[in-house]
Amino acid sequence: MSKKRVLLLSEGFGVGHTRAAHAISSGIHALSSDIITKVLELGAFLHPTIAPMIFNAYRKTVVSQPKLYHLLYRSQYNKSLNRVAQLALHRIFYSQTADVIEQLRPDIVVSTHFFPSAVVSRLKRSGMDVPLLTVITDYDAHGTWVNTGTNLYLVSTDNVRDKLIEKGVAPHKIEVTGLPVHPDFWHTYDRAELIKQLQLADMPTVLAMGGGWGIISKFEILEYVASWRDKVQIIICLGDNEKAREQLEENPLFRHPNIRLLGFTDQVAQLMEVSDLLITKPGGMTCTEAMAKGIPMLFYDAIPGQEEKNLHYFISRGYAEKIEGTGTLEKWLNMIVHNRPEYERRRAEISRKLVAYRPQLCVEKILQYLDDTVANNRSQINA
Repeated sequence: MSKKRVLLLSEGFGVGHTRAAHAISSGIHALSSDIITKVLELGAFLHPTIAPMIFNAYRKTVVSQPKLYHLLYRSQYNKSLNRVAQLALHRIFYSQTADVIEQLRPDIVVSTHFFPSAVVSRLKRSGMDVPLLTVITDYDAHGTWVNTGTNLYLVSTDNVRDKLIEKGVAPHKIEVTGLPVHPDFWHTYDRAELIKQLQLADMPTVLAMGGGWGIISKFEILEYVASWRDKVQIIICLGDNEKAREQLEENPLFRHPNIRLLGFTDQVAQLMEVSDLLITKPGGMTCTEAMAKGIPMLFYDAIPGQEEKNLHYFISRGYAEKIEGTGTLEKWLNMIVHNRPEYERRRAEISRKLVAYRPQLCVEKILQYLDDTVANNRSQINA
């Protein structure tokens, strides 16, 4: 019997979408051994020269003109990509998508970005017969995620579900699963063993993340945290932002045994496990990973649009606070160094809220849909 196949499509506008796709792929392999998965950033795969330029332009717009980005986000908030826009996407950028799908012959397609969802949806209207599952990777439902070809939406919260229904999506096409995270975030580790493995000190620890692009523009935040370096271990993840890393390495304030400056790392789950506090942008995937680990979060520099929605969600539920100045940092640093009982009480509150949270649920729902699809196809063949 041939193995089942899942094609996961994403795009490189930020790294969260692709991280979600890889998390699903790894989760599928963790739960089943008879499934072949393939993750593609579709635009980069089809146009490896042009796509990086487009992604870089997007990145510069988000960083240098956040108000413009917010204006575009809001103006299209309740609008799906119309057929003219989908046709333009197909002809300019995605005309070979049908060939890719026909060659890989997936039983289902899972999309973690709205562009591949729109493109596959258009192909389905033209006669392609493949189930499409769309995973919305934030805590909001922008109109561009909505298309007629999606058979099932997998979403983070009831609120996102309700917003999709308001936009015309049938309730039976939506499953509230939470966002997918890598299996490394499904379970806990032995902290003492991890500290030894990562060559860290057993002391209060702050983890600071700049997102997959390593965008940390608020250096005053890092400088204030670094001033606690004799009492707090500080791990700073800068992604692929080598310029920011070099800038910090040249600063004497960050040259200290208790400060680690990291580029890209695949040990985020382990670093969160040993940390007492996370300072981060409110990206959907990073926040979900931190929630899975039960680590309190402090937010800076939300991108207007989806990250603002993420910020409001996690703050409203007591998982995080927004950094309003050094006073916010001082309060939490004092807590993890001098007032551990209060810190442990805060963390216990987060743990209690996570009793019903199952980070593997998204993958389980995908596997269930895959099994039902394959079984239905086989019954039609045998009929």
